[in-house]
Amino acid sequence: MKNQSTAKDSRDCYLWFLEAAEQGNPYAQFNLGLLYKKGQGVARDDASACLWLRRAAQQGLAFAQNHLGAMYYNGRGVEQCDTEAVHWFRRAATQGDASAQQNLGQMYKKGRGVPVNHELALSWFYRAAEQGVASAQTLLGEAYAQGQGAQRNDALALAWFRKAALQGDASAQLNLGLIYKRGQGVPQSDARALAWFRQAAAQGDAVAQRQVGVAYAEGRGVEPDQLRAYAWLARAAEQDDIDAQFNLGIMLANGKGVDQDDELAVSWYQRAAQAGHMLAQYNLGGMYARGRGVARDERRALEWYRMAAEQGAPYAQFNLGVMYAHGNGVERDEERAVMWYRTAADQGDASAQNNLGVMYANGQGVAQNDGEAFYWYRKSADQGHAMAQYNLSGMLNAGRGAERDPVQAYMWIMLAAEAGNATARDNRKAMARSLTTPQLRKAQELARQWRAAHRS
Repeated sequence: MKNQSTAKDSRDCYLWFLEAAEQGNPYAQFNLGLLYKKGQGVARDDASACLWLRRAAQQGLAFAQNHLGAMYYNGRGVEQCDTEAVHWFRRAATQGDASAQQNLGQMYKKGRGVPVNHELALSWFYRAAEQGVASAQTLLGEAYAQGQGAQRNDALALAWFRKAALQGDASAQLNLGLIYKRGQGVPQSDARALAWFRQAAAQGDAVAQRQVGVAYAEGRGVEPDQLRAYAWLARAAEQDDIDAQFNLGIMLANGKGVDQDDELAVSWYQRAAQAGHMLAQYNLGGMYARGRGVARDERRALEWYRMAAEQGAPYAQFNLGVMYAHGNGVERDEERAVMWYRTAADQGDASAQNNLGVMYANGQGVAQNDGEAFYWYRKSADQGHAMAQYNLSGMLNAGRGAERDPVQAYMWIMLAAEAGNATARDNRKAMARSLTTPQLRKAQELARQWRAAHRS
């Protein structure tokens, strides 16, 4: 009965506005347009909504002008046109309509219908923010925080975020949390960060929910609680927050705070990986490579490693090199192996640097070159890679790629043995027997100096 009454009231309202609108009343035209737009008292009809909004807008009604701009922006009832959207937003904004001022600022920020102009964007955000529009205050805070349209100013960013946050704007609350988490212009405080994250998370903000989950997982501003961490991350993940999906995959794969579940881990990795999350693609490749939570499939592993590698993940690039070098999941191709090793090595991956050295030393996939082999072994060895340290020792002991230096050769084999390389441990004594006592002392001193220089 109540629904019938509401429907009748809506229809009566429509008929009243229709009569007044046809007589030229701009407010009635505006309200009639809204009824068509929302489908209240009449079937939803975006074209009719635009017709009546346009009539009201042409009479100078700012509310109608802003709504008409939004119709053009979204292509509702009219052909999508950013230029027309800007035209109507501007007409409303210059009359002081705060929503239109924010919308016009967004057009300048995004470069839609006008060239990108962060200064003008900031000026329109400021006008709307001064009228108390929380979302505009947040946008103004972001502009100051990022130095867009004005010199970066952490104090002003904080002030505007706080104004919006106190009005309940979830985005501003999230930004305040991030400011306190990073200590950006304020004393770093995990507890304050978490307090703001909680407020935004309670409103359903997925990023804030993830931040709350991370806080519980890492014990930042609160006692560690892996079950609560999982619960908050799951809320964010269900909203397609790919970082949360990735974190859930890690928790499930490692059994951290929850029962280990490789199949569920794979499902979360897959969702994040399909959305382009680089590390999820890499981890998913690893699950396929090892047959965890899914049937072992080296081809699928290769596919996911390649996706991550093409986004710049050095570990994935290294794994691709290994797979091409050995023909795992793909036809053996030493030249491609070298290409992927080099790509990872150039990013500083120690394992890739060592393997690239091996390829040069053996002339696999590349012309044999002891100098290049020595260069890459040295770069990897300096990062503490035990196999590279052993390989470098062999080069120095044989005089390959550099002048023979038994003292440095022994230094590197000592370091390799200390780092756990079994072959180095087995061969160290034999090498030591070929050195004099002063040479041994010199090698030990060089090793001590290296350890001191590379102590983390």
